[in-house]
Amino acid sequence: MKRISFVLLMAAAMMVSGCGTTGLNQSNRQNSKVLGDIFGAVTNGTAIGNVITSVIGLDKVTQQQIQGTWKYKGPGCAFSSEQALAKAGGEIAAVQVEEKLKPYYDNLKITAGNTWFTFNEDQSFKAQVAGKSISGTYTLNEKDGQMTLKTLLFSINGYAKREVGGISILFESKKLLTIFQAIAAISGNQALEGIGEISKNYDGVRIGFDLNR
Repeated sequence: MKRISFVLLMAAAMMVSGCGTTGLNQSNRQNSKVLGDIFGAVTNGTAIGNVITSVIGLDKVTQQQIQGTWKYKGPGCAFSSEQALAKAGGEIAAVQVEEKLKPYYDNLKITAGNTWFTFNEDQSFKAQVAGKSISGTYTLNEKDGQMTLKTLLFSINGYAKREVGGISILFESKKLLTIFQAIAAISGNQALEGIGEISKNYDGVRIGFDLNR
């Protein structure tokens, strides 16, 4: 974490070093905006991470590690590849997506008290999302992090990955919206529409839940 912050700060210093104390030209004004985005992300407690935690498949979780109960920590986000992450703007993009998602999750009443997942050794699972219960079976491919959740309501492919202090369960945006709609019978909700719009702006983004013990 410290290494990432140091690199960002060094990059910021290099960008600033060429600026005079008099009027800024258009390029320098653009640099200043970039610096603001960087410092805003670095100083936000949810923003500290690295490319490993921002790309699916780089920080794998095993069948044994995923077992147990995991409680909602916040919106989760990662990208399908390093290329997709770079195209979106790097690690800061993943942080920005999570920050943009949070008001919509709050609107859906998703909290640590009513949203959790329990994965059992026999590949059964139980969960609550916004207080609505679901149960079924799951499979996890340890090589690439692909996960399938099967319930009476739906069968959906997603991804599991290790995070700092926990795990993330992530989906393509349409599949996540399907979960919300199936569980909570939500349709035409502005929060769902907002989540869909955010996802459209980032190729290769996967969104869901950051979870911890």
